[in-house]
Amino acid sequence: MNSPAFANTSDALGLVQDGFVPVNLEREIRKIYERSPLYGRRFPLHPEPLQWSCYREIPALSKKEIVQEGHQSFFADYREVERGLQTKRFEYESTGGTTQSPMTVIMEDGWWTAQTARAYLASPILREFVGRPYRKCVLAPVGCSSNLCPYEDHPFPNRYFDGTVYLNLSSDPFAFPEAEWDRIVFELAATKPEVIEGEPVYLSLLARAAKKRRVSVPSIRAVILTYGKASRQHGARIAEAFPAPQVDLYGSTEAGYLFVGEAFKDDARAIDANAFIELIPWKDSLPGVYQIFVTTRDREAMPLLRYHTGDIVQRFATGFRLLGRESNLYFRADGSLVSVEDIDAALPADFACWHYSLIQTTETRWDFHYVADAVAPAGLEQSIAAVLGSGVRVSAFRRRVIAPAASGKFALLKPLART
Repeated sequence: MNSPAFANTSDALGLVQDGFVPVNLEREIRKIYERSPLYGRRFPLHPEPLQWSCYREIPALSKKEIVQEGHQSFFADYREVERGLQTKRFEYESTGGTTQSPMTVIMEDGWWTAQTARAYLASPILREFVGRPYRKCVLAPVGCSSNLCPYEDHPFPNRYFDGTVYLNLSSDPFAFPEAEWDRIVFELAATKPEVIEGEPVYLSLLARAAKKRRVSVPSIRAVILTYGKASRQHGARIAEAFPAPQVDLYGSTEAGYLFVGEAFKDDARAIDANAFIELIPWKDSLPGVYQIFVTTRDREAMPLLRYHTGDIVQRFATGFRLLGRESNLYFRADGSLVSVEDIDAALPADFACWHYSLIQTTETRWDFHYVADAVAPAGLEQSIAAVLGSGVRVSAFRRRVIAPAASGKFALLKPLART
């Protein structure tokens, strides 16, 4: 039986003996079993060296299961967590674990900062910022991560924490009035950040606001696209206002950062120091395309073992491409895959927008909503329809606003739910 594939380097996995789990991965699995009673209840683990046949029997952990079992199921004595929250040894965040219920995430103090530093070190673009003071501005859904995002109107500079300014006070950037954009752009220019980080739609609209006000920020040395899937349209509009290297930083509140690479270069790499990332072949017809099961490293609170994130990646010679959520990928009638990258490539060269959302309404009908300064060129609908498959019709609608989900996040591709 072949051993499972991982996105990590062989050095990260550790010494390998034929048929047995690599030493570093086994050591982490046993630490997780020691720290959390959840896994022993789900699948008891024997003390002998762990073979791949046994590893495969460890059931994958889903977001739905975490929500149903509750975060308290990770702890032998939840009173320890309550004391830890009171003494600030632990902190908690709430994230959209499923479409029905939020997921509560308990993390030890300092974990998010430490794993962020490890993610930066894995990036040739970001590693220069590790170990020295630098300024960063963040524009993303409120409550976006374990970083403190304000929920009330704190005046500037009281939203400046450890070198980071959180620019927005609410989610949905399409709802920000012009006076709010005045404030945000003013604070961005006043901060003179070396790094800006945000959800791609938020940063695209920030670029629009800065361009409209004729404000440049030459201090910016890197742009981090995170919290959501970026389109090449977002990247191009952001680069027009903030011409700096763009980094795709992928992860989640519960698992931390997992992949990092230069945006749109298909060169993302696993952040070895943060997690072991198992590659599960998704469909026989799609070689090189994988689900990912994540085993976190050095987590004290809520460690994750073979955690099914619900995201899909594709391997290239240069690295990985993060295709997005399983539910946001579309299959043509012949079974071939359509992702955001295919839609980006189909858009005419003279088309420019701040954001778009392609929504399937019936088996053969799609609506292309876009926010732009000009009407889309002729032929756009036909170009998109040709990518989606034979017999498909696309109708384009220029909008002033495209509403996000309740979480504040946006979806570029929204096919009908698969049964």
